[in-house]
This record gives sequence, structure tokens and C-alpha cells, in this order.
Amino acid sequence: MKNIKKGIFMLLFFYCIFSCYKKTDTEDKNRKNIFEKNVKSENKSENLISIASFNAMRLGEKEKNYEVMAKIISNFDLTGIEEVMNENGLKRLKAHLIKLTGEKWEYIISESSVGSENYKEYYGYIYKSEKVQEVKKIGFYKEKNKNDFIREPYGVYFKFGNFDFIYVICHSIFGDNEKQRLIEAGNYSDVYEYFLNITEENDIIMAGDFNVPANSTAFKNLISKNNMSYILNPESDLTTLSDKKLVNSYDNFFINKEKTKEYTGRYGVYNFLRNNNGEIKKYISDHLLIFSEYSTENDLD
Repeated sequence: MKNIKKGIFMLLFFYCIFSCYKKTDTEDKNRKNIFEKNVKSENKSENLISIASFNAMRLGEKEKNYEVMAKIISNFDLTGIEEVMNENGLKRLKAHLIKLTGEKWEYIISESSVGSENYKEYYGYIYKSEKVQEVKKIGFYKEKNKNDFIREPYGVYFKFGNFDFIYVICHSIFGDNEKQRLIEAGNYSDVYEYFLNITEENDIIMAGDFNVPANSTAFKNLISKNNMSYILNPESDLTTLSDKKLVNSYDNFFINKEKTKEYTGRYGVYNFLRNNNGEIKKYISDHLLIFSEYSTENDLD
């Protein structure tokens, strides 16, 4: 019976997997959507890349449908992954991506896990290696104070075409109450300045699961002091799953649009649900993947 249920789950997924909840930037509503329905990523312009963030819910530890996860991630050139429990999860995902696409894929895993005594996780990145000119680990954010973050954000330098940038992945505390989350959200201004100063790279993309909507006043310093903007609309772009519906907008991107002019204004939540939230939460994740698009034709910073 268990195998029959998994078989039905797979059929439903492959029927609907290319459906995507599409958005365009509020400053440029007339732009075309990043993906037309049922169009695969290889049909995008060679001068564009799609960057994603995905809380993969204990990747490598929980039972996963790696075939379906590969189908989702294959649509994006670079995906930052939160909740990586061990390297084996990334290895399996890479193998399925290569088998599915016939392309070369590589991954990066942080040097160590971060978190509390009871729970720790790694950060991971997986990307189409033939599109990348250069990759370099920057490492973890060095905290000013010991308790700035339960899981310090992690950064990697990438160069796709002429566009080079630092991609910083974040996974904020959920904790026992909202106060803990808001305190961490208030510290992201320091994270931005840290990676800006040690790399002297103006294009810094911060993304992940912040466990707080991006329009929270807790991000005031990041937005006003550092001129960072969130990309997804927290009012409408819901990213976390309950058993019956989407409930919160905890996942987002932050960029400085004045500096990162390579951002095309195209973004979205990749919605692979078909009234099957319970199955998705069990075999994939309790989050949806988010993405944004950038030009690699010129380095505009």
C-alpha cells in the first residue's frame, strides 16, 4: 500500500511540477513573467540566471523524494539551501539532478553546522557548474556579540558571466516567542555590512528563511541604513505550508537595487502544491522555493 501511495504521489507531481506562481517586481509590473507555464529553464536567455532559496526541511535526515526535489531545483541555476542535515543529502540531490538534466551540477556545504545544542544544520548551495566562472567560500558571519544569531549566516562568492556577487544564506531562529525572531531580524544590517567590508563586493544577495515577514519593522536598519529592499511581497507571497493552505511569508530576498542593477525585476514563489500539502510536507518540505532573476551580460556595480 505504501508503494502505491508513493506511485500516485509521483504521478501527481510530474503532472504539475512546472506550474509556477509568478510575480513581477512592483516597480516594473509590465515585465513578462520569468517562466511561461510548462517552459523549462533551459529556454531562458543565456545572459540570465535564476537564483533560488529553499528551506529543504532536514535534507539528508528525513525521508525525501529526491526525484521530485531535483525536478523542482533543476529550473534554477543556483539554489541556496537551508536545513541541510548532512552532506549525503546534497550528494543524493546532485546525483538526481545530473540524471534528470544531463548537465553538470556541483554543491557547496558549509564547513560546520550551526545551531543550538539540540539542533544543528549546515548551509548548502547547488548550482549548474558549466554556467559558473568562479566560486569561492567566504564563510560564516563573524558575530559582534555571541548571541546575535542562533545560526550565523553564510556567504559564498559566485561569478556567472560578467555578474559577480556574494550570496548570503540565512535561517533565523524560530524560538519560543516572536521576540527572539525580531532581535535576530534587527541584526541583519550588521551581516550585510560584514560581507560588504570583507569582500569589497557591492552585489550582495541575502536570502533564506527569516521566520519573520520582510515588512516587519525589525528589518528597519537593514532597509533604511543599508538601502536594502525585499523582493517578494510579504502580503501576498506566502511560502510556508500548513496541512491545508499556505500560511506565512517567511522566505525572501534582500538586495540593494541601486547597486545590484543586474536584478531584472522578475521573481516568484515556485508553487508545486496541488491540494496535497500533507504529502509535500512529508516528502519534500514545509516551505516553497523562492527565486529571483539577474542579468549576467554586464557587471553594473
